[in-house]
Order: sequence, then C-alpha cells, then structure tokens
Amino acid sequence: MEEEIQIPRVKLGSQGLEALKQLPREKVQVATKFGIIRLEDGKYGVRGTPDYVRECCEASLKRLDINYIDLYYQHRIDLSVPIEDTIGELKKLVEEGKIKYIGLSEASVDTIRRAHAIHPITALQMEYSLWTREIEDEIIPLCRELGIGLVAYSPLGRGFFGGKAVVESLPTGSRLAMHPRFSGENLEKNKLLYARFATLAAKHACSPPQLALAWLLHQGDDIIPIPVKLTQEDLKEICDAMPISEVAGERNTAALSKYAWEVANTPSK
Repeated sequence: MEEEIQIPRVKLGSQGLEALKQLPREKVQVATKFGIIRLEDGKYGVRGTPDYVRECCEASLKRLDINYIDLYYQHRIDLSVPIEDTIGELKKLVEEGKIKYIGLSEASVDTIRRAHAIHPITALQMEYSLWTREIEDEIIPLCRELGIGLVAYSPLGRGFFGGKAVVESLPTGSRLAMHPRFSGENLEKNKLLYARFATLAAKHACSPPQLALAWLLHQGDDIIPIPVKLTQEDLKEICDAMPISEVAGERNTAALSKYAWEVANTPSK
C-alpha cells in the first residue's frame, strides 16, 4: 500500500514518516489508497468489501501514527461488490473522523454516479496525458458536473514524453518493458510520434516533458499552467501531433486491463 504526504506531494518512506511526526498535523494533507491485493498465484486482484475497507484504513492510521487520513482512495474498483457497499463503509469512516474525503481511481461513469449518490466523491484519479485522452468524452464532463477534482496520473505517459525507451534505454528490469506501448512494433510506431512531438517542443523553446505538462495544465480553467503559455492554435497543433488513433498499444498491461475504468461497473445494489 502506498502512503503519500502532500507538502508538496512526496511518497513516504521511513524518513518521511519521521518527518510527518515533526510537523503540525493541520499543515499537511495525507493521501493513501486501498484495494489492490496480490493473489496467491502472484497476480493482482481487487478487494472492496466493507470489512477490508475498514481493515486497510485502520492499518494505514497505525502505520502513519495519525488520527485521520485527509484523502482516502479506492485504488481500483472491485467488480464483485456493489459500489454502494464500499462507499457506505467509507462514509462511516468519514462520520467517525478517520478520513476526511473519499476518492476513487479508474471508476466508470456509472460507478462514479452511484458512489457520489452515497457520499460526495472529492477526487477521481485517472490516467490522463497526451497519449491517453479517452476520459475527455465522458469522465471529465462528469467530474465537472459533480464537482469532483481530477487527479491525473502518468501525466508524462509513464515516462514516454521524458524520452524513456526513445532517447534513453529502459532500466534493466523495468516493468515498462512488458507494457504494450513500450515494446516491439508498438514502440517503433510511437517513436515516430515522439519525434514529431519533440520538434514541437523545440518550437516552443522547451523540453518534451515541459510541453506535455503545459498541455495538460491547459485543459481546465481551475488548473494553474506552468510558464509555457499556449494558444488554442498551439493546443490543436499539439493534439494533431499526437493523434490518439496513431498511438500504438493498449494503455494498460494485461494484468490491470480488467480493472480499467471502461469496465469498472459493480453489481447493482
């Protein structure tokens, strides 16, 4: 389980935990997740039963040595448990003062609506970058309708826009070597897109990662952009340089594809 502290956002190791104890609690915001489990065969699974929700929360509170968690995410959706049951237990934890806000990750439109009806969802964590824009049609409009903040993970395409596997080799043993977009023919096709994108970055006198982040931060009026100002024409040119239809490979590994937001619907309650 991953524990995070935001001052700004950094992952907590043992030293981070010690630092947390030295800071006024009200000055930091702690976010952590539950849900993904490792099965006996080594594969991934997801658990969102009420008992497990509470067990994980209590364990995080104990590990962090804090009285409450600011933002508690369901890391992936358990497709066997009605979302009302999972969120119902999270709501109880809010009422008990053990968590402040509830978040979801990789949830479908239906799941988000049903969850939000039980208790307001504060944040939705979704993959979003120039080469992963599928959430623009339904998910982003829904978040804005319901007042849910969108937390974009892998904003640099799992390092692709930083040049991973393109201008630099993947580290030995990197799990990206098994990712559909970083292997074989897919990678060769995506290298062509990177070259086109790098040319645009040079035009804007910035690096490819800076341009990728600048594009992302221009996607909402409530997001403060970094100092690479883009016009609407610039944004269109950038999107045209990275057409979704030309990105080669699935965005998820096979192990996690069955928990992607497009299929993250839970049984009816």
